Amino acid sequence: MASSADKLSLALVAGEPSGDMLAARLLSGLRPHLPEARFHGIGGPQMMAQGFESHWPMDQLTVRGLLPVLMRYRELKGIQNTLRDQLLAERPAAFIGADYPGFNLGLEEQLKAAGIPTIHYIGPQIWAWRGGRIKKIISAVSHMLVVFPFEEEIYRQAGVPVSYVGHPLAELIPLTPDEGAARRALGMPEDGNVVTIMPGSRMSELKYNTVAFVQAARLLKARDRTLRFVAPMAGERQRAYFLELVAQAGLQDVEIQLLDGQSHTAIAAADAVLVASGTASLEVALFKKPMVIAYKMMELEWQILRHFGYQPWIGMPNILAREFLVPELLQHAANPEALAEAMWKQLSDAPHRLRLAQRFTDMHHSLLRNSAVESAAAVLRVIERAK
Repeated sequence: MASSADKLSLALVAGEPSGDMLAARLLSGLRPHLPEARFHGIGGPQMMAQGFESHWPMDQLTVRGLLPVLMRYRELKGIQNTLRDQLLAERPAAFIGADYPGFNLGLEEQLKAAGIPTIHYIGPQIWAWRGGRIKKIISAVSHMLVVFPFEEEIYRQAGVPVSYVGHPLAELIPLTPDEGAARRALGMPEDGNVVTIMPGSRMSELKYNTVAFVQAARLLKARDRTLRFVAPMAGERQRAYFLELVAQAGLQDVEIQLLDGQSHTAIAAADAVLVASGTASLEVALFKKPMVIAYKMMELEWQILRHFGYQPWIGMPNILAREFLVPELLQHAANPEALAEAMWKQLSDAPHRLRLAQRFTDMHHSLLRNSAVESAAAVLRVIERAK
């Protein structure tokens, strides 16, 4: 298809690291078919490594939570409107929104109305909350790309063209992770228990999760002096803020090995992981590790959002399993004592660990596709139909 589309322009927007990863995989699949195409919009370092041109730093869009978004609404709307006007003038072959639905669906709706094909990757979790959003999706999205098998039927029944393309993380993470190699890479002895702490990559997540997570580590250390703790940091800002929060809480005595990135190595090295809800919990499951999922947020935001969910689980491993495979502790329940107790059970129950490993292996197989090839093929079909 490359010969007929050498000069194509494709616009993409990713608003946070997970979307950057998804879009980068898609671009790696598209580039062999469209070697001369221009890929541009808003994206992060992984997309730019694929030859993507970002008109704004992706960090300008990276904000999570109802109140933080409201506080920055005017700025974000200004970026959206400016990009919309540029794309309406240019008329790219297609627009691809990589997750970030609050921003991308509104942009997609305006572009689709103007006759520009719109593709959304990945499907918003309308099965978890805000099911009414399907009306917006129908008017905004020409084709939906989904990463979980059960989502395909949901969108098909709603009349939204859809393709299941597999989850990129299932390809990036080995079916049989090498725990020993990960520990050697981190300079850790291969024996003894290791706990990985992942309070979140966003500043707001660090603000509300860090102290409780580190206090739980202190309680665990009191039970077993041989425990080692490791915490991957998403960047320098996150590392500095994490250390500031630990110091303010007087928790400097808790020995934690901080890493610059290397989250997958930290998970692979672990016996169990204390993880903030989000994509990271799926990563932990794909590494076949026991975990405790926890999440805290601003109290007002919690009071607003806690009534919106449609199902009893928030962690993706539990949602995929349709049961509480691993504990979830939210807001007030995510106190240090409860976190430490739940983590201790994950560390000490050997039969449970074996059962989890098998369930997570089955989950891994269900998500495994060549997502770069599958997603690129779906995009190329949309472009071809629009000619």
